[in-house]
Amino acid sequence: MKINKLILMTLLSSLSGIVASQSTADYEIPRTQWGQPNLQGVWNFSSDIPMQRPQRFGTQEFLTQDEIQERRDAIMAGRAAADEAAARLNVPDIPDEGSNPGGYNDFWFETAGLGDVVRTSHIVYPENGRQPDYVEGANVQFGGLGPDVPGNRPVRYVVGGIDKTGPEDRGLSERCIVGFNSGPPFTPSLYNNNMQIIQNKDTAVIMTEMIHDARIVPLTEKPALDDDIRLWSGDSRGYWDGDMLVVETKNFNGYRQSFGAAGQNYEAVLTEKFTRVAYDTVDYEFTLDDPGTFTDKITAVVPMIKMAGQIYEYACHEGNYGMINTLRGARVEERLISEGVDIGERD
Repeated sequence: MKINKLILMTLLSSLSGIVASQSTADYEIPRTQWGQPNLQGVWNFSSDIPMQRPQRFGTQEFLTQDEIQERRDAIMAGRAAADEAAARLNVPDIPDEGSNPGGYNDFWFETAGLGDVVRTSHIVYPENGRQPDYVEGANVQFGGLGPDVPGNRPVRYVVGGIDKTGPEDRGLSERCIVGFNSGPPFTPSLYNNNMQIIQNKDTAVIMTEMIHDARIVPLTEKPALDDDIRLWSGDSRGYWDGDMLVVETKNFNGYRQSFGAAGQNYEAVLTEKFTRVAYDTVDYEFTLDDPGTFTDKITAVVPMIKMAGQIYEYACHEGNYGMINTLRGARVEERLISEGVDIGERD
């Protein structure tokens, strides 16, 4: 669900949502009535920077000014080419029956613009900016928007599926269980890159736009959950380290991938850090430690930009006609095949 699209595009074009920390030396962090840094508000983590560093950069952490300009030119050229291609399309008001109705247009896509200090990747550790090697025997499962990839349940990736026998054969985002960018941790994607922080003295609530989930994070000495209680988004506990909010999450249920296309997050421990460095910027850093999947930790930095407006309910289950139609279409195909119809020749 899109919120304040015009405001989003204006802010993210003028501000650098994907730069290194942009703290102002004389910036005074606003505080709540309890004296804690005020992180409340809606924040956007859109980005045009890759999560993993292209190998040609090696250990180069930031782009040079010439490389930044080249990136800007490439982005603008790509948009111009897309506009030209769209102008050449002859799109009917009503697609022909049985034809491909098309997918997303530019309205859906969030872009972030480039500032004057730009990272080569969000991952800052390992030093090469790339995810570490898998441990031997780690589960690797690839999904996507193309044809189903045969495999076994549980399906741990977010988009795609292994079959269409039942909803359990589809990705977790298709099933409205977890979003494909809201994690935790937060990882930029094409759209719905918004989250909201709500605070009181003893609690922080981290609410996501995608799938509309809310993590309630105690900031007091509250006992952690027993190890045998496992949750989709884990069990979070937070504390203040100076002006930085630190959130540690464990007790994931193991039914999601750890990071990227790999692992099961049963053993994962996630540490997130939120630091307000300017009126319009929160630096978000996360470290994932999952010895059951990777040979080393992963640390990434994803700045967040303050947004006007509010987050509206995602209402995924209520509007998930795609799942119903996907399974219904599979049953229709099965019936036609049983009747001897060559479905490859249908209009």
